[in-house]
Amino acid sequence: MDVDADDTLLQDPGDEEYPVLNRQPSYYNPLDTYTLAKGDQKHYQQQYGDMYFLRLAKLKPAVEAIADEEWRDFEIAGETVHRVDRVLDVRQGELCWVAGTVYMDMPLKPNILDDISKDHWIAAPPPREKYISPTGQDQTMLEDESGRLRLIGTPLQLAMLVTGCIIAVMGTENANGDFEVIDLKVPDLPRQPQRWERDEASAVISNRSGRKRKLGSEEKRSERGKIAIVSGLGISGDQGDTLTLDLLMEYLLGEACGLSEQAEVSKISRLIIAGNSIAEGTPLALREDDKKASRKYGYDSSAYNPAPTEHFDNFLATLLPSIPVTLIPGESDPANVSMPQQPIHPAMFPRSRNYAAMPGSTEPGWFDSVTNPWEGDVDGWRLMGTGGQPIDDIFKYVEGDERLDMMESLLRWRCGAPTAPDTLWCYPFQDKDPFVIEECPHIYFVGNQPRYDTMLIEGPVGQTVRLICIPKFRETGEIVLLDTDTLEPEIVKFDMYEGTS
Repeated sequence: MDVDADDTLLQDPGDEEYPVLNRQPSYYNPLDTYTLAKGDQKHYQQQYGDMYFLRLAKLKPAVEAIADEEWRDFEIAGETVHRVDRVLDVRQGELCWVAGTVYMDMPLKPNILDDISKDHWIAAPPPREKYISPTGQDQTMLEDESGRLRLIGTPLQLAMLVTGCIIAVMGTENANGDFEVIDLKVPDLPRQPQRWERDEASAVISNRSGRKRKLGSEEKRSERGKIAIVSGLGISGDQGDTLTLDLLMEYLLGEACGLSEQAEVSKISRLIIAGNSIAEGTPLALREDDKKASRKYGYDSSAYNPAPTEHFDNFLATLLPSIPVTLIPGESDPANVSMPQQPIHPAMFPRSRNYAAMPGSTEPGWFDSVTNPWEGDVDGWRLMGTGGQPIDDIFKYVEGDERLDMMESLLRWRCGAPTAPDTLWCYPFQDKDPFVIEECPHIYFVGNQPRYDTMLIEGPVGQTVRLICIPKFRETGEIVLLDTDTLEPEIVKFDMYEGTS
């Protein structure tokens, strides 16, 4: 790319005065949808089965309304389809439709009971890339509080289904007791809020001084900015991963480019880090004397490697004076493993936590460590994002590797983590399933995906959602910039130039 000589940092110093660029303000209003109770209010003694009943009770009316409108007065050979309330009310030979929860009976899925029974293994088997049986032993079931019904038919091969999604199926039961599916429906996209709907009366600007002021709708709409989204930083503390991180840091601070590019960088109002900021744990190598030392509770503090979190804290502390940061935990980050992952504890960031909100504050800080999944309003748009675990788990249930199709299906199922708690660890909710999507986001992004990809999907009543697969920065050197006016994303790639002699 050709660079104008007047727009490069490699030039002699002069007396010319340059304009001071101010970063675009961030209008930020997060939601606490996935925040768990703390202390004694959080229990793990309850059963997971309640989650499926809660999910079915919430989504069944929505999918039944769609099915009733679509299949009302549908006839085959003079027989009109009718609705049945429960799966066990299906009668052989009758044309009917029923709603329930999908259960995929797959022999290759992990089974905790099998793991316990095989306690004499020398080593655990490696994790499978796919749960799909090569011999065709997989079965699709539909279940509710009354029982379970086996589904067969061509529509099942054309639709993407996983355990935990709610559907309605139309067909007949054959002589073998299997339900032959003619058609199926999903809840589809829920209502989508208007832009600035939550912020219209009291949008605020977050800044370092903590001051807030009301903004009118005309002022908000006249400003155009960008949101930077990155995932998979994979900071290990080694010197080998510092150069690309330094390039990213200098770019976001406006220190690695000329005037025209600095003007564009100043439009970036917020950085969202979508999981796996720290690499998989690599304990320090121990000396022979340390290996012989006794351990307390099986834990050896001398093997703890603080370098990754220390480097990540320094990275954030350098950025935070200039740009607000939303931090979503991922699979390899120091947070709880089960979904929803809770915010990474501020004790991990002795320097960056100075920019976080005060304990007990209801307003978000300049540095906001959030849950995974997470949703909130940024510049008026509803964003929903994860560190990648729900999509990575859905990938194991289905053929192919079309991540955007999985993301679209997840939204149309109205469930942010349908395979939880079957094959994706999660908290055993009792009163409400927070993974049920109540309102349709405008942007849905998933971190730590194999490659960057994006597309727009539309709902039945005009909803429009921008889907974005965020690649791993450590492997690709790519971050995504999302235009908050057009919702068009672009890629910025950081790489090291290897000159040739």
